[in-house]
Amino acid sequence: QVQLVESGGGLVQAGDSLRLSCAASGRTFSDYAMGWFRQAPGKEREFVATINWSGASTYYVNSVKGRFTISRDNAKNTVWLQMNSLKPEDTAVYYCAAKTTSYSSIAAAYDYWGQGTQVTVSS
Repeated sequence: QVQLVESGGGLVQAGDSLRLSCAASGRTFSDYAMGWFRQAPGKEREFVATINWSGASTYYVNSVKGRFTISRDNAKNTVWLQMNSLKPEDTAVYYCAAKTTSYSSIAAAYDYWGQGTQVTVSS
């Protein structure tokens, strides 16, 4: 079992930045690729970013490329999502997730999920 706890969400204005954290416990963190997903009210869960076990490879949804950065520190069992130039359409509950083997943009491929953290961007 892997337990994931997100933090860092909040209410910000358009153009501001936020840094989300996801702390993992329970298993060897470096065994897992990590992903960030988000879900806005009335919408399906959407892939945001993913990172492989070492941090050497990342992948983003087009809408956040150049604005968001995913990173990890295996010594700290933590993955982050740095979000810059936030837009109202970024408003959602953000979830981190963990999976074994390769990183993925497919939510169904992930084995473990956090409880989510709310990000609200006002215009």
